[in-house]
Amino acid sequence: MKILLKGGRVIDPSQNLDQIADVLISDGKIEAILPNISAEDARVIDCQGLIVCPGLIDMHVHLREPGEEWKETIETGTKAAVAGGFTAVACMPNTKPPNDNAEVTRFILKKAEEAGLARVYPVACITRGQKGESLTEFGELKEAGAVALSDDGYPVSDAGLMRLALEYAKNFDLPIISHSEELALSKGGHVNEGLASAKLGLKGIPAEGEAIAIFREAMLAKLTGTPIHIAHVSTKEGVEIIRRAKAEGIPVTAETAPHYFSLTEEATFGYQTNAKVNPPLRSEADREAIIKALADGTLDVIATDHAPHSPLEKLCEFEKAACGLIGLETALPLALRLVREKVISLSRLVELMSCNPAKILAVPGGSFKPGEVADVTVFDPEKRWVVDEKALHSKSKNTPFLGW
Repeated sequence: MKILLKGGRVIDPSQNLDQIADVLISDGKIEAILPNISAEDARVIDCQGLIVCPGLIDMHVHLREPGEEWKETIETGTKAAVAGGFTAVACMPNTKPPNDNAEVTRFILKKAEEAGLARVYPVACITRGQKGESLTEFGELKEAGAVALSDDGYPVSDAGLMRLALEYAKNFDLPIISHSEELALSKGGHVNEGLASAKLGLKGIPAEGEAIAIFREAMLAKLTGTPIHIAHVSTKEGVEIIRRAKAEGIPVTAETAPHYFSLTEEATFGYQTNAKVNPPLRSEADREAIIKALADGTLDVIATDHAPHSPLEKLCEFEKAACGLIGLETALPLALRLVREKVISLSRLVELMSCNPAKILAVPGGSFKPGEVADVTVFDPEKRWVVDEKALHSKSKNTPFLGW
């Protein structure tokens, strides 16, 4: 089957491409990109006035299956993904049971195939049961289909074990994704330490807890020579450490999430549990540092950290509320605000949300080079819509962006 995407603005940073052109797809692969293509046997889609780019890839989502299907399933999560413009997602391993063995990895892939929507790339655990005590079988997990390793939700607190994980992962070409948090500083905290903790009378989580953990990971990457990817960066201190590490040639990449460049700790005022996330929403200075880091290349990826929770886990006292918000359907429009504000270009947005995630995870996509897999996102950058709980495709509705 052939598909012809006609007359869109084609943006592909992997080829320095930004022009009005046609894209011809044949048998699921990119065949050609030219100013005017005729193909009588192709299904033609009019893309005039629209952006055509390599499919968006969210390298940090929680799909909750197996074990917490009342929050989200692989089917509902991938419905939300494609509604938000994502052709692929990488799902974190803190399911129940956690994805620390080949059986769970294969189950996730089977469910994704049955759903038949976005591609799903399982991220497996670094340690058994995410307990931070002993490593999982990296080789078996990779063979089953895992594309990366992380204990996301928990840091690997033992530096020696993390060093071993990095050395071991190098043998299997499996990226390590670090949840960088110093638990001795953050444990028992609910909001950013500063204005939010003072105003709400809650224990705070200091920015230094993230910075210390990121510094350790950078030093371990330097020691082992193994690349490390830092998840959900939220602080200016964390950004600065990543910037210095990169300048030194240390193999570090990093992501942030739309809520860290769109909101501050003030969103938690009034005990708004939909704005309770980990790491917490930070200060305006942190938000500005995150935006600058997206523009100057210090941060490599925008990922959602899509974390669905049921009303039971959010409609309660702030201290008891679960951390996390859903983000798959709001990520692209929030990132487009940065384009409208001339902070980043559309090409940079595609880099952050497609090319770089594909490169870091070493998965298909992120490019329109002939012969590449034809994962394509087409969107209208001027379309206006209101975030409405009833219209969201995710099973959960925990987002602070309702009504935006």
